[in-house]
Amino acid sequence: MELPDVQVDSVEISPPKRLCIIGAGSAGLATLKIVLDTPQYKSGAWIPVVYEARDQVGGVWLPASPTADDPPLTPLYDSLTTNLPHPVMAYTSFPFPPETPVFPRAHVVEAYLKSYAQTFSLLPHIQFKVSVDAVERLSDGQGQWKVKLSTGQITVFDFLVVCNGHYRVPRYPEIPGVASWRASNKAIHSAWYRHPTDNYGKTVLVIGAGPSGLDISSEMAEYGTTIIHSIRGGPLEDLGNIKRRGSVVEFKNNGVVLFEDGTIEKGVSFCILATGYKTAFPFLPDPTIIRNVLPPSIPPIPVSLYNSTFHVFPLAKHIFPLEYKNPNIAFLGLLVRVAPFPLLEAQARATVHVFANPSTLDFTREAVDIMSRFAKFSSELGSEDPLLIAQAWHRFTDYEQFNYRDDLYEFADASTQEGTTGIEGRIIVPDWEKKMYVAKGVLRQFWVYLEKEGLAEEWVKGVGKGGMHEWVELLERMLREARNDDGESVKGETIDADKSKL
Repeated sequence: MELPDVQVDSVEISPPKRLCIIGAGSAGLATLKIVLDTPQYKSGAWIPVVYEARDQVGGVWLPASPTADDPPLTPLYDSLTTNLPHPVMAYTSFPFPPETPVFPRAHVVEAYLKSYAQTFSLLPHIQFKVSVDAVERLSDGQGQWKVKLSTGQITVFDFLVVCNGHYRVPRYPEIPGVASWRASNKAIHSAWYRHPTDNYGKTVLVIGAGPSGLDISSEMAEYGTTIIHSIRGGPLEDLGNIKRRGSVVEFKNNGVVLFEDGTIEKGVSFCILATGYKTAFPFLPDPTIIRNVLPPSIPPIPVSLYNSTFHVFPLAKHIFPLEYKNPNIAFLGLLVRVAPFPLLEAQARATVHVFANPSTLDFTREAVDIMSRFAKFSSELGSEDPLLIAQAWHRFTDYEQFNYRDDLYEFADASTQEGTTGIEGRIIVPDWEKKMYVAKGVLRQFWVYLEKEGLAEEWVKGVGKGGMHEWVELLERMLREARNDDGESVKGETIDADKSKL
């Protein structure tokens, strides 16, 4: 018996979109976790893959020898401890384990990131020991990304998320004589520092007032080394075997160093340059994608994307290149002086929202915001110098990072925008988190006191087993104990109120 012909209407099924994430550090992991939360991934409409050059997750928190690569894979020194209390530092979706030291050592953060990846089943989506060597933008009208891998494989992606981190390429100061000291092995960047050693000699100059400069100076002073700590605009003072000096203006021969006020230090045996890192994207060599020079002053806002090594400009929401009206590339983790992990989650939420709903990104409004920020910095700095503005552009102050996070979640809430698809709901930064971030200097100083007195383990015993509120109560208790009635001292040690806000 013959069956009758049946007319079947054809249904066009769109192929899944491929999403490339570069790097499996804290930014790449946060992005992947958020992608897996989307309805697009759950329906099979998105296929994410993360490429990680190293053999494990962790990025900058994954230790590496300072001699195996040039520059080192990470600047992680042996004694590094977080400068944020972990309840403030943690991803909002994943607290640190109960009884974790309030300011954990680097290996604890490394274990935390590995646990994050395992808990949310991220590892199957990560290809280890595979680096992205080059990225090109296809000129086929769709703007897809051709990604060349270290394996020789070339794959085309619809979306690209750049999460390669920015603590790899050392930034060297332009000081007369510094190149000669480096060439004669009398100076290194802090990226190579791991622990004190007699090889540095008895008098060591440390340049830089950031966390690494402060930590290295303190650690080497405790080791018994005489430290000359150069801080721009810093006071001239001697504290034990630490000499505080201003900016260095010249490295001379025979261990002589000249400072900006005319002070001369003799007998300097070595110099550690804790002078920061450059923003770098070696896999984006094409200047039509990003130009590695300072951008011009505005207005007008340039059409091209620029990497000054201090900032990437112009980016909508510090994430999306303004030139792509159908945004399919995002740069995460460029901001400094922030609590990075929860901020990265917020940026990831905004990223997947824009990828799924590109029309929600108002380019006119974003351009106005960029102009307003430029005008703000021009006024504060008293200059439109592109270099000065570049150095300040991604640096957030006061409560700016918290307002930024709240704004990103509000923007990315698919439940409030008709015709959009994506993750619904938002996260609002709680007041306690803002308070404890501002007080991080006081809290860390008190935690150091507890460790020296052998009391730290007792303070965190059992804390966190009942929920996050126990950590908040502990931090409040630490603040009460740390401050006297005037809020000026920590168990007899002077607190610099301004530094506690850095």
